[in-house]
Amino acid sequence: MILHNEFGSDNHSGVHPDIMKAIESSNKDYTIAYGGDKYTKRAIKKFKEHFGNNIEVFFVYNGTAANILGLKNVTDSYNSILCAETAHLNVHECCGPENFTGCKLTTIPTLDGKLTIDSIKPFIVGIGDEHMAQPKVVSITQPTELGTVYTSKEVKDLADFVHKHEMLLHVDGARISNAAASLKKKLIEITRDVGVDVLSFGGTKNGMMFGEAVVFFNKNLSKNFEYIRKQGMQLASKMRFISCQFEVFLSNDLWLKNAQHANNMAKLLYENIKEITDLKVTQKVDANAIFAIIPKKFISILQKKYYFHGYNSEVRWMCSFNTGEEDVLCFANIIKKTLSGK
Repeated sequence: MILHNEFGSDNHSGVHPDIMKAIESSNKDYTIAYGGDKYTKRAIKKFKEHFGNNIEVFFVYNGTAANILGLKNVTDSYNSILCAETAHLNVHECCGPENFTGCKLTTIPTLDGKLTIDSIKPFIVGIGDEHMAQPKVVSITQPTELGTVYTSKEVKDLADFVHKHEMLLHVDGARISNAAASLKKKLIEITRDVGVDVLSFGGTKNGMMFGEAVVFFNKNLSKNFEYIRKQGMQLASKMRFISCQFEVFLSNDLWLKNAQHANNMAKLLYENIKEITDLKVTQKVDANAIFAIIPKKFISILQKKYYFHGYNSEVRWMCSFNTGEEDVLCFANIIKKTLSGK
């Protein structure tokens, strides 16, 4: 087996062979552009098999676009969007949410990346006051940027609370498949069934080449999204190359198998490093990420052998659908030797 020397991100992995075959197959003929093709129709049908018929689905190139355009379609510029301070919306989207939606992004401190009703309550203020931003959406990431997973009950409790305040619940689901695999639930059970209004559904981090989807569980919320998508420069002319991936991705449990493998590799890594002296895992390993604190002097030494991200003394190790057991065990062994000074 070829070692990948890579625990930086599931974005760094290649494309699943079945997805690559689908792209190649869809490249053999002419077809209507901008989503009028048979591949897009079949992909939308697959989404409805998983989430129910009364939904609207739109394909975009990337997760940032899915988040921002989905939120733009359900907000006005005088609204505020509440999210964890660690949210991708806040940290890694280059002020895109503020720029494109015109909304105020209200960030909330958390210990594990997860919002709670108690943490949200203090920020739902000024409703009806023309001098203040009007809270409209709570956005959560599932799994969170710290690798933790909301239970179905936690999401439902949040949804019930925000709906009580006439607000909406958005989910950044760049790794939603990993959450479903972790919870051993169907996709619909952790989204629509628990009150999610808008979902950014990810594929790129779980074996696709590119492409995400915006799923509206209330069709009224999707009104005019096709125009927002076009204005947002995310209407693909050759949309079939996104759609054909989703058709395969959502067939024969490929989405689930990929996510289960990534999660299992993270758990395997955790089991082999958790007892190492001078290493402290800082977050529950729910999905395919491990966050740990190690002495800062060892980070650069390890990074010469394996690529991963480090934040001061905290590191993040990610596993993907094609991370191999040999990769994990070799990496764990190198961590042990490095931290022990051998």
